[in-house]
Amino acid sequence: QVQLVESGGGLVQPGGSLRLSCAASGISFSMYTMGWYRQAPGKQRELVAAITSGGTTNYRDSVKGRFTVSRDNVKNTVYLQMNSLKPEDTAVYYCNAKLTDVVMRSYDYWGQGTQVTVSS
Repeated sequence: QVQLVESGGGLVQPGGSLRLSCAASGISFSMYTMGWYRQAPGKQRELVAAITSGGTTNYRDSVKGRFTVSRDNVKNTVYLQMNSLKPEDTAVYYCNAKLTDVVMRSYDYWGQGTQVTVSS
């Protein structure tokens, strides 16, 4: 049974900070690329940040310099530190675990999401 459980969302004023956490179970966590996606109402889900098993990170341009993704392979947890938040960051944030094996079989798991609202 695979579970990804997000936490840390909430309401914050513009310029504020939040740290999201995603606790994973049921997978070989250290082997997976972990990602944070978000989806605003009426919009497509988009990648926010990702971190590979080797620690390489990627960010969408709009969050570069503001967000930091990290992982703790002992705690099986991935984090998203969000600073200088803007109203356009408002969305449901989802945790994703992805692995593609040697025969190109994909393993792709999602959490239930946590709401982030940036508003004054």
